[in-house]
Amino acid sequence: MLTMPSVIKGGALMAAGLAPLLLAGAAAADQMVGAPEPWGLGLQAAGGVLKERIHDLNQLVFWIIVGITVFVGALLAFVILRYNAARNPVPSTTSHNTTLEIVWTVIPVLILIVIAIPSFRLVYYQDRTREADLTVQVIGRQWYWTYAYPDHGGFSFDSRPVPDEELRPGQLRNLSVDEPLVVPVGANVRVLTSGVDVIHSFFVPSLGVQRYTIPGRTLETWFRADRPGVYYGQCNQICGVNHWFMPIEVRAVPREEFDRWVADARRRFAHTMPDPQGAPALAAPSAAPITLADAR
Repeated sequence: MLTMPSVIKGGALMAAGLAPLLLAGAAAADQMVGAPEPWGLGLQAAGGVLKERIHDLNQLVFWIIVGITVFVGALLAFVILRYNAARNPVPSTTSHNTTLEIVWTVIPVLILIVIAIPSFRLVYYQDRTREADLTVQVIGRQWYWTYAYPDHGGFSFDSRPVPDEELRPGQLRNLSVDEPLVVPVGANVRVLTSGVDVIHSFFVPSLGVQRYTIPGRTLETWFRADRPGVYYGQCNQICGVNHWFMPIEVRAVPREEFDRWVADARRRFAHTMPDPQGAPALAAPSAAPITLADAR
């Protein structure tokens, strides 16, 4: 997993005037960075309970596939050696074997059942949480994200990628953003997704969360960051010319630091006020196409 000095990790937050938030959180524990590794193999390290369960299912399926591969390879080698033309000058006239056909039908069915049961359980576990500590609205746009906190005054803000020429030390190319999504460590975060223009996908691998943002629909999922740190993701639904430049940055901090961030965010984003029904009043998207130069 990528590591870097915890003070450097907070370049974006420091630039936003939130240095106390980062420094206090960094002193509390070693921060995790959930991001791709060069030449990395396997899944990203788990930053929460959802990803841990995904790891468990992945390991189960992996070892089942290993067993199937070894068995098929051994069976193929046996058939080649035992039934080659040199050892069988007179070919067998056997056309079928009822018992064998039943066996090779029943065994794959049982294997699929073994895979399906934990798979379905995981799908329903990821669907929603009944014990949410806070709710975050995620709105996908071409080509950036809008986050809203209806439980904390209804403020909202845009999260845009940092262009290469503006990267600071410690920020990751194509992954760092100007305004990350901030959540408290250990909290069950209900995520409500929706879209404005086309279908996007809110995907953070190390937290095990993925949900489409579809115009005209609201979908629900959840995640929990059990370790403080930074978790990166990207839109993984092809959504237009700048699809590749639509990163997600989630920062998990202790509850005290989250409360201070909320107080600061409500002041900084005071222009966004909740409507009478309690939903945040989000700005309408620009009618003009957004270019890379505008994505700041």
